[in-house]
Amino acid sequence: MVISLIVALPVLSVLLSLFAGFDENWSHLVETRLSSYLWQTFVLAVGVGIIALVTGTATAWLVTMCAFPGRAVLRWALLLPLAVPGYLAAYAYTDLLQFAGPVQTGLRETFDWGRRDYWFPPIRSVGGAIMILGFTLYPYVYLAARTAFAEQSGVALEVGRTLGRGPWRSFFRVALPLARPSIVAGLTLVVMETLADFGVADYCAVDTFATGVYRTWKGLESPTTAQQLSSVLLGFVALLVMLELLARRRAKFHQITHRQTHLRPYRLGLVRGLGALAVCLTPVVIGFGLPAGMFVHMAATTGDNRAWEVLTDHAPNTLLLAVIASLIAVVLALLVVYGRRLQQGPVTAVSKRLAGFGYAVPGTVIAVGLLVPLGWLDQRFNDLTRWLFGSTPGLILTGSIAAVVIGYQVRFLGVAIALIDGGLGRVRRGMDDAARALGAGGWRLLVRVHLPMLRASLAAALLLVFVDVAKELPATLMLRPFNFETLAVRVYQLASDERLEEASFGALAIIATGLVPVIVLSLLLDRRRSAT
Repeated sequence: MVISLIVALPVLSVLLSLFAGFDENWSHLVETRLSSYLWQTFVLAVGVGIIALVTGTATAWLVTMCAFPGRAVLRWALLLPLAVPGYLAAYAYTDLLQFAGPVQTGLRETFDWGRRDYWFPPIRSVGGAIMILGFTLYPYVYLAARTAFAEQSGVALEVGRTLGRGPWRSFFRVALPLARPSIVAGLTLVVMETLADFGVADYCAVDTFATGVYRTWKGLESPTTAQQLSSVLLGFVALLVMLELLARRRAKFHQITHRQTHLRPYRLGLVRGLGALAVCLTPVVIGFGLPAGMFVHMAATTGDNRAWEVLTDHAPNTLLLAVIASLIAVVLALLVVYGRRLQQGPVTAVSKRLAGFGYAVPGTVIAVGLLVPLGWLDQRFNDLTRWLFGSTPGLILTGSIAAVVIGYQVRFLGVAIALIDGGLGRVRRGMDDAARALGAGGWRLLVRVHLPMLRASLAAALLLVFVDVAKELPATLMLRPFNFETLAVRVYQLASDERLEEASFGALAIIATGLVPVIVLSLLLDRRRSAT
């Protein structure tokens, strides 16, 4: 319950701001920017969702149910865009496609065009942000759809064939409806990440709630108005969570057994095989190849004069935060999940649900929701020490990395809970009963029986939280103490100052870190596939 309340603290703080009254800053936002925030956030979420849904589902079906050249490599290569944070892709594509970039410069030199002789779609726009986020977030849908397609029994599709359903009709009438719950869950994650995005929207000059919260906090210097604006964004997130829960509640799940048959992949001819290869290769190139290649080119040609500073100053800060936050998250998640296993009841069920809810809350909302209560705690503690000792220790929470670490727990504890809960769920309760019969109960049961069986899940949770922390931008940007910069913050600052070449080494370091969960996910999927 304590852990869940810590996660719920920023949400409660944001909701309580609605009772503080609305000042002139809120009236100014309503009159000038609120409608723009609503419309552009909606358009961005819908556009990204459509690209991710179509791309993720189509590629998952092709690599799972069809045989064509390059299929074995593309099965894991389609996960590579997960390694590129959206804000890094935005920096790369802006540099590539802007007026002074190599693409438009090459067009003008090739065809002898002037500025007014041609039209080129602006990358710093809602359309540009939709393209960038859509092709960096589609792996969420791809992962969910691929798992669902792989676990479907071949019997259902074979029956469809006997009834005259060809490959396309079998996909739309049989396979897709069976995979709908998983695809909806992946699409929900995509939309949540879109609502939480700050870096892409900010760099592409798109007015969303995430950027509006940050500008209200820093520009208007109005914490209360920023919290009230966050409450509107929180309402969208809550609506998405409820819709996803309703979709799951109506879905029917069936246990997969070894008696089910796996359908042989459709063997495509040369033309169709090359078409399938092109379809699957395109999102990999757009979401990973071009952004990573741009930063490699910058680092190799222009060079990064501050590469040593990145290694000595910012990388250690990133490593410090990631190690501390990931270790704490794994311990807290283990307590929540194991407490739920020991004590089945509504209290532990609600606590577990609340503890994992933070992943759905955008980083800007978490930051705004934490700064006010943590600042109040700092002031009360200073008042107490002044009364007792005549001196104050300063800002212990908001003036140190403590606030950042707490924000990370709120944001990423749900990731650790999901992984550890999945691992513990595979341990049969009969083993618990057998261990208790032999005198191992309570903490001894956890240490002697469960922890050895949870090594893989604990390692995966530790690794994924570590990487998520290393890539996190908005929460780090708003909660970090003065003169404390991580790789993500430093790259953001350099890119904002149009010094992208100097940020190339830091960007490559973040991408290299992001490759780790891609490798882990690929190994887990291959192991799961071979087990079934």
